[in-house]
Amino acid sequence: MDFRLTPEQQMLKDSARDFLADHCSSDFVRQMEQDRRGFTSELWAGMAELGWMGLLIPEEYGGIGWGLTELVVMAEEMGRACLPGPFLPTTLGALALAQAGNEAQKQEILPAVVSGEAVLTLAYLEAGCAVYDPLFQAATARKQDGAWLLEGGKLFVPDAEASHWILLCARTSGSLRDQEGISLFLAPRAARGLELRPLKTIAGDKQFEVSLKEVALPPDALVGEAGQGWPLLEQLLMTGALAKCGEMVGGAAKVLEITADYAKERVQFGSPIGRFQAVQHHCANMLMDLESSRFITRKAAWSMGQERPNPMLVAAAKAWVSEAYRRVVSLGHQIGAATAYIVEHDMTLFSRRAKAAELAFGDAAYHYGQVAQRLGL
Repeated sequence: MDFRLTPEQQMLKDSARDFLADHCSSDFVRQMEQDRRGFTSELWAGMAELGWMGLLIPEEYGGIGWGLTELVVMAEEMGRACLPGPFLPTTLGALALAQAGNEAQKQEILPAVVSGEAVLTLAYLEAGCAVYDPLFQAATARKQDGAWLLEGGKLFVPDAEASHWILLCARTSGSLRDQEGISLFLAPRAARGLELRPLKTIAGDKQFEVSLKEVALPPDALVGEAGQGWPLLEQLLMTGALAKCGEMVGGAAKVLEITADYAKERVQFGSPIGRFQAVQHHCANMLMDLESSRFITRKAAWSMGQERPNPMLVAAAKAWVSEAYRRVVSLGHQIGAATAYIVEHDMTLFSRRAKAAELAFGDAAYHYGQVAQRLGL
């Protein structure tokens, strides 16, 4: 397997880095942490103009129709810049419609996503579960007077307030952890009975609790078949985990860059600290974690694009990269010492996002369990 980037992928990577260097400085990221919406219309429009939102959308709906490797390459650059905003939830929502939506849903929403006019998000986590378990679905959907009536609630829904559409998971049959009976519904954010409550987060990203109180949706709000939504949800979560791995790889690369620059400039005992063997060992360990994370992420993305994908690789990648990124940030803080803990220092942007990324789409413990389960252990 050759994981070197193709000319097209390298062009995508270079254009993303150039755009984010111009439009997503660390000062801008800090401003967006305090902003209620979390991103600007100008930034979003610029991303749409470059075709980013249509990365996974088929060409017939105005997208580019590329695959997960390109998504990971793009996510690396976003992770380097700590890009705020709803790119990933919108991408996952659009992917769900592209794969399982009816033609009316596709025609109405996918071109709007590509142009930047529509923002989507995914709501699937439940408050009643103490650990990460996407199979735990307590929200219910039942037929009443020809419509779907949804009751329940969801936690940690990204960018819900800025979204035009929310892809909701609800149970139409079965018990709490059954694969059978999970259904996906496309609800307008302004739907009657759908209420949002913002949550305070360590990374400054915009997460919400969504309450569903007799939310009535038309029959065609169903995405895919009733009760058969788990395979689609599982694929969306694997895609999200891979993209998050890409973000962590990009963040780790930037942390190593910041740390190496500091080690060359900081002088102790008349010599740059980068000449000290202990600091060199730390930097070498950071580099090993970075390169191993990049390899396993791209291998997992490549596998999911093959005729016989290997979902276990996605779980292995998310488990490894989550822990590796944490180690990279920790060593970066050790080398940077007190300077790296100042709020205004860029290292704090990455350390806070490292924790958030570690938990997103399941932490290492969850994915180690998934690997063990697939191995029959």
